[in-house]
Amino acid sequence: MKSFIEQAKKHIELQEGTPIIEQLLIECYMNPGISTKELARRTLLPTPVAAAIKRELIKAGALLQDRGVRCTPEGVAEIEREWGYHGLNSSLYQKLLQDTVWTEGLEEVLAVLEKLFLLRPAANVRIDQSKCTPETSLRRAVLSLKQSALIGKKIVCIGDDDLVSVSIGLLLNRLFPAGDHSVTKVDVLDIDERFLQYIDAISTKYDLPIRCHQVDLREPLPQELREQYDCFFTDPPYTLQGMVLFLSRGIQALKCERGLPVFLSFAHKSPAFTLAMQRELVRMGLIVSASFPRFNSYEAAEMIANRSQMFVLRTTDYSQPVYADRFTDALYTGEVNLTIRTYCCKQCAGAQQVGATEDFSTIEQLKKDGCPHCGHDTFELIEKTMLMHKEKYNDHTID
Repeated sequence: MKSFIEQAKKHIELQEGTPIIEQLLIECYMNPGISTKELARRTLLPTPVAAAIKRELIKAGALLQDRGVRCTPEGVAEIEREWGYHGLNSSLYQKLLQDTVWTEGLEEVLAVLEKLFLLRPAANVRIDQSKCTPETSLRRAVLSLKQSALIGKKIVCIGDDDLVSVSIGLLLNRLFPAGDHSVTKVDVLDIDERFLQYIDAISTKYDLPIRCHQVDLREPLPQELREQYDCFFTDPPYTLQGMVLFLSRGIQALKCERGLPVFLSFAHKSPAFTLAMQRELVRMGLIVSASFPRFNSYEAAEMIANRSQMFVLRTTDYSQPVYADRFTDALYTGEVNLTIRTYCCKQCAGAQQVGATEDFSTIEQLKKDGCPHCGHDTFELIEKTMLMHKEKYNDHTID
């Protein structure tokens, strides 16, 4: 399959990257005889661009023009062998892609998840864990299917107290009832050994394609986990630092390609905080391709009204982590609220304290307003003071 994709890429420059070529090819596989106009509509491409990709895939031997567009026998064989589409329940697949009741056909999966969620470890609020509902976890898995980021992909969950990896595995079992799908892989990176052990036990019981890794995201990502994944999920601490750190680790884990999807769940925030979020996304070279308000539901999370939003981000040629090395700043909500941090302006070297009792309660507020001395919005953490004691850390840049 990659040979077809690589051949097509040689002759056409696409800002959307490789995923859009893959998506177009899968549309032809699932809908033999599809028209070029319909291909353009489904891939959200201009018709001339869709036609150009089609022509290159025809030259590569993956497609043929025959009362519409369809895959060649060689194209079909590659899709089923390399991407693992053989044995797919195509009627369920097509149903899940429609804008209908998304749980239709997944009732058994949801029933299993409801039982599993009752037995999951208690949420550790000190590290900003919260309990999403079984429906939310499964809905995230279905969203990855709709975004062409599930079948045949290598997926990583940056933190997974929401058991998204389990939902993905159970969804795959439902989509491939013969149980012969072995291409999609899911890795879980989490610091909480309780959840890793629970996910591992579920994976063994239901034969799910999940591997668990105990990882402290404050530390640099291990080399063996870098630059190998097609997409990632994360529901980070709802602080600016937490969002940027978890996204940074996810970017390190992704393949170095444009157009790869990132599924970010995050609380609904004030306009000032949202502006700071968007600024950080731009600095990381990520674009927002879709957003879904009130997508996620949680149990006993009144501080965020039991709801959060889902962003589907995409990588670009400029995607890079803000935090590539060890992270030393306040991370979780409790840490941010119980510390006074001193930042140095990188423009004028002016010092500014940030904390609940200071003029600037959060770093995002300081960035929004800019340095009181020169207006610049890039700072360096130079000191962190806890309630009862003071700790100094190595300099860490907040870009």
